[in-house]
Amino acid sequence: MKKRRPSRAKKIGMPPGTLVHTGETKVKHPEITLFRYDQHNLHEQTTRHFAELNLQKADTEALWINVHGLHDTALLTEIGRAFELHPLVLEDILHTEQRPKLDNYDGYLFFVTRFFHYDTSSMEISSEQISLIIGHNFVLTFQERPTGSFEPIRERLRANKGQLRKSGADYLSYALLDMIVDRYFVVLEQIGDDCESLEDELLRKPNATVLQGIHKLKRETLELRRAVWPLREVLNALIRNEGNFFQHSTLLYLRDVYDHTVHFIESLESLRDLLAGMLDIYLSTISNRVNMEVRALTVVAMLFMPATLIAGIFGMNFKVMPLLQEPDGFWIAMGMMATIASIMGLIFWRRQWLSRRA
Repeated sequence: MKKRRPSRAKKIGMPPGTLVHTGETKVKHPEITLFRYDQHNLHEQTTRHFAELNLQKADTEALWINVHGLHDTALLTEIGRAFELHPLVLEDILHTEQRPKLDNYDGYLFFVTRFFHYDTSSMEISSEQISLIIGHNFVLTFQERPTGSFEPIRERLRANKGQLRKSGADYLSYALLDMIVDRYFVVLEQIGDDCESLEDELLRKPNATVLQGIHKLKRETLELRRAVWPLREVLNALIRNEGNFFQHSTLLYLRDVYDHTVHFIESLESLRDLLAGMLDIYLSTISNRVNMEVRALTVVAMLFMPATLIAGIFGMNFKVMPLLQEPDGFWIAMGMMATIASIMGLIFWRRQWLSRRA
């Protein structure tokens, strides 16, 4: 099934910073979730209207606002005005086919990556853009639809477990990035399981369905590679911490996320090599099967060639020929045909030309 791609035609001719949603509308109404917290207090609020959020916070509190649904340009404009976001940032949030990137603005970082889901029944990957704005005491996240991806982090905030409530917005940013990268490995494991199933089927009985599955997984892994490969350099830029948005203790955790990303890319490359090898095995198996069938036809033709020669000789229009007037001439000719065919068949058998495994 051909995947739908966002159309950029409606942005042609518009000035930079014009807010136009180029992706699909995946939710009916956008939803905003607010977490305002510190080590001792937590305030949670969910609404559809940005004006209803209580943004008043103490100096020790961190702020996390998550938005589900990106088609409401008026909502994005209101959020941008409240946090003094650049129009180009809002434009990139609405353009939902961004590659991973990091932009350093005055007072905040703009980070874009993708979140992946894998359908094992259709062997297809779907993705959504995740946009993060990281400030000194706030984090804004924008998702195309509610997937529950960040729910474990919300539960950790509610339960006050670990360092999440004790640390600031920089540690929350790390936790979100770590959750995204960990999800990549889940998708990779699911694809790997399908690769093993296809490999078993390939070795047992290669057919057109196996070939279609191999091509489908090659296409999906290529899309995954295209989306994740730039993430390594983006995380490396985060670790450099040019705007001092991360504490030294948090940078250690970011390096761990970077290592996981490198590990994922290496594992993905190994999986793509495995798929390429499976394709070579399929083509070799089909070629070997054709060779076996051609050899079988050749053996049959060679067995009948002496009989054809003998029949042709006795079919010549000569009045005087050996055995032509003999009463048993027919049986002698048939015996000659059978004898020569038997000898040739024995030779083929001893050379294993009649074996399918030869």
